[in-house]
Amino acid sequence: MKYNRALLISACLLAIGAGNAQTTQKFSATKANDYGLVYSLPVTVLDITIEAEHVVKEPGEFYLYAKKYLNVDNPITKKSESWSVKSVVVNARGVANNSERYLMQFKPGYTPYLIMDENNLPVAINTENVPVAEDPVIPVPVSAKPTPLQTPAANQVITAEMLQSQSVAKRAELAAQRIYELRQSRSDLITGQADQMPPDGKAMQIVIDEIAAQEAALTAMFVGTTQTETDVNTITYTPGDDVSRKVIARISAIGGIVDANDLSGDPITLSLRVTDRGRLPLNEKGQPKEFPKGGIAYCIPGSASLSISFRGDVMWEGSIDAAQYGIVFGLDPKPFNDRKDPSYLILNPVTGAIRELGSVAVVQP
Repeated sequence: MKYNRALLISACLLAIGAGNAQTTQKFSATKANDYGLVYSLPVTVLDITIEAEHVVKEPGEFYLYAKKYLNVDNPITKKSESWSVKSVVVNARGVANNSERYLMQFKPGYTPYLIMDENNLPVAINTENVPVAEDPVIPVPVSAKPTPLQTPAANQVITAEMLQSQSVAKRAELAAQRIYELRQSRSDLITGQADQMPPDGKAMQIVIDEIAAQEAALTAMFVGTTQTETDVNTITYTPGDDVSRKVIARISAIGGIVDANDLSGDPITLSLRVTDRGRLPLNEKGQPKEFPKGGIAYCIPGSASLSISFRGDVMWEGSIDAAQYGIVFGLDPKPFNDRKDPSYLILNPVTGAIRELGSVAVVQP
């Protein structure tokens, strides 16, 4: 039964406790509220998290000599910058549909209670043993790490002779010689043939790490550098009718993730097709059952297939259950205030569907 805002406020004011102080609140059906509890069922929304990757490539000073001295065929020869979609994560959650409120009407007797979550959605009746929702796993932004040429080692490898030379070819030759010297020094340390060996393993590792950093800096002068960082943005989308290639965001070559209306970027598109709609249960005669008087409203959800694409590649594909594709039905409220054997109910706050229904006596320790 749909109900009005006044009773909803009344029920909220009669809260008597908390099943979980952080996420849930407990409301009881008492004489003060005419043994009625008011609540809203959810609308299912999708949090679409886009992880975009930013790659910056820069040529080294000696890229023309990469093949000659290091036998590298494909050094970076010009600066480039690009953004692309690395991953897409879709998480569903419920949002209270305040235009669709329902009243659970009980009779004096056992005192039923309702557990509501932090989004003001019903999650359980007559039980506080509510499943704890796991936090969705979503990517986090990652900053670009310094290139080998941005480390202190890059300054240490520049010799006085390299600084004094006016010839790029000569500097490249000197840099290549230094690379070979570093490789030989590392080999001598590992084989124990160095003139001065580090006193212990820790000191050995420090020396080897420093040699590696200097070699990486010199090598980057030939092959170039690549820096990678990621940006993350979450878009909330409410599933509705079938859509094909709806633009939900864009990836700009300069700004990364931008708004769907920013035509400077390539589109990230969403396609959705409703595959099933919730149907009323049937009675023995094959006719739809009627909503019970004062019934406990829940949702029989429907489902849809969903895909998200970028530049022709499908980045996420799957099926979702959604309350808005379903239909609302109700349970007889009588078993829930039965003094001898009350029932309990656990609801899915994302879809409003029944998760579990049973006897309180059966689950008591």
